[in-house]
Amino acid sequence: MAKIGFIGLGIMGAHMARNLIKGGHTLFVNGAYPVPEDLSKTAAVVANSTAVAQAADVVIIMVPDTPDVANVLFADDGVAAGLTQGKLVIDMSSISPLDTQAFAKKINALGADYLDAPVSGGEVGAREASLTIMVGGPEKAFAVAKPLFELMGKNISLIGDNGAGQTCKVANQIIVALNIEAVAEALLFASRSGADPERVRKALMGGFASSRILE
Repeated sequence: MAKIGFIGLGIMGAHMARNLIKGGHTLFVNGAYPVPEDLSKTAAVVANSTAVAQAADVVIIMVPDTPDVANVLFADDGVAAGLTQGKLVIDMSSISPLDTQAFAKKINALGADYLDAPVSGGEVGAREASLTIMVGGPEKAFAVAKPLFELMGKNISLIGDNGAGQTCKVANQIIVALNIEAVAEALLFASRSGADPERVRKALMGGFASSRILE
């Protein structure tokens, strides 16, 4: 069983952390930010991100955006200050591929491995451990992390080197956004043409237009 640090206990991160605990792992979380009541009882709450990194063998980050990841990693009380040789940092946030490559180089220089592993599947996928996980980084680090990923998701792919996971997530967002726009336009067209958009939707579900967005 691994000692895991988890930073970012929001809508998705909290569920992901719970699933790691269910898998038998010991979790360390940053008490400088709000910790859900149940996790405050089942995880070890420490002072800051540096303390999380000092206590854990693997540090997982799940925060909103690129500046947030940079702060978690490189602030004065950040993860980088607590890393030692052989530790692993996994960023599961959805952020810039280029910045991810720069972050990985800085973490590697400290003797630690780095994986970018953004996810798709939303809160339901996080809760039900059915996330799609897109990973960038070295194969050796991926092999270490895969058993942890399997506690949080089902479709787990190593895409390539650092930054490739984030690139895959951007591709995912392009497809999802265009599908949302297409479904919205199609149903608006149906409605303004006098057709019942709900019946149109149900009919389209049986053909090539079917999609998760249409669902």
